[in-house]
Amino acid sequence: MTTATLDTATLASGCFWCVEAVFQNLRGVTSVVSGYSGGAVENPSYAAVCTGTTGHAEACQIIYDPSVVPFTELLEVFWKTHDPTTLDRQGTDVGTQYRSAIFYHSEEQRKEAEAYKKQLNASGTFAAPIVTEIAPFKNFYAAEDYHQNYFNENGAQPYCQFVIRPKVEKFKKLFGDKLKK
Repeated sequence: MTTATLDTATLASGCFWCVEAVFQNLRGVTSVVSGYSGGAVENPSYAAVCTGTTGHAEACQIIYDPSVVPFTELLEVFWKTHDPTTLDRQGTDVGTQYRSAIFYHSEEQRKEAEAYKKQLNASGTFAAPIVTEIAPFKNFYAAEDYHQNYFNENGAQPYCQFVIRPKVEKFKKLFGDKLKK
């Protein structure tokens, strides 16, 4: 019996509940944890991150099997399920904690992210330049328990209905062939 070699991606594209809800449905992803990355404060709380003073972005740590879903496909999902052209905001969520960011774990991830970003900017896919930060991974702190699996456990709440559900539906429409069975 062979064991799959798993890899880690840390992505931020606004509210971590949205990122989590999308990537939980992607075939090859084994776990998604909502949390905070890219800041200077150790073990930050949600309340602290929301102030915008810790330097952290709301992010998700995604564990995946690259033999099923390569990093470039994670990037494709990432860029097609949020607006990477708005600095420090996604919709009505505003602040540095909602920035678009890829915290790369290896030189290969860095190269793939930068090449993909360059390709998207050159293609005119977006009406404005991509402002996604591509930075080395330094830290990740899991968010409080009530933030985990949020959409699945709180789907009837207004934020889930009006913000998260449309992103999940868009993801399922665009990537129907890549959904978990």
